[in-house]
Amino acid sequence: MPRPQTKNDLIEAADLNYDKLLKLIDSMTEIELSTEFDFSSDAKKKEAHWGRDKNLRDILIHLHEWHNLMLEWVAGNKAGVHKPFLMEGYNWKTYGAMNVLFWKRNQAVTLDMALEQLKDSHKKIMEVIQTMSNDELFRKNVYDWVGGSTIGSYFISVTSSHYDWAMKKIKAHRKRINVK
Repeated sequence: MPRPQTKNDLIEAADLNYDKLLKLIDSMTEIELSTEFDFSSDAKKKEAHWGRDKNLRDILIHLHEWHNLMLEWVAGNKAGVHKPFLMEGYNWKTYGAMNVLFWKRNQAVTLDMALEQLKDSHKKIMEVIQTMSNDELFRKNVYDWVGGSTIGSYFISVTSSHYDWAMKKIKAHRKRINVK
């Protein structure tokens, strides 16, 4: 599916990838769920997230935390409170450390809790998208706090693109443990 360019495309892509993610999760075996994610032997998987996330819960929490970033950013700025997208103290060069913070602060969360949190935050994200017009989502300079991009591109990043990232990671985990 090409990158969404309209509100309808965004909703369709987000829901489609979300549904695919949930189906993939539902199809995971007990062994796949209980085996730690370990990509250390794959030299191609050098990005920090390959070593950070140790299980499905970690992936789901990551998605949920990014949903929350988006929800807080939009709500704050629409209320007139200037708020950067990333948490205070982080920027696009240091956001990897923010992801580690998300990981650390959610280690006591269970898989079931993480899944419920993801379902809840996905629903909230989709509700916010529904309140916005196509122009608000995909025309530049509608909101000065978005910068030179569109707010729709941020929604794509925290929904359909992020769900695709999660599915690739889960599939790589399945492939790794099922080869043995």
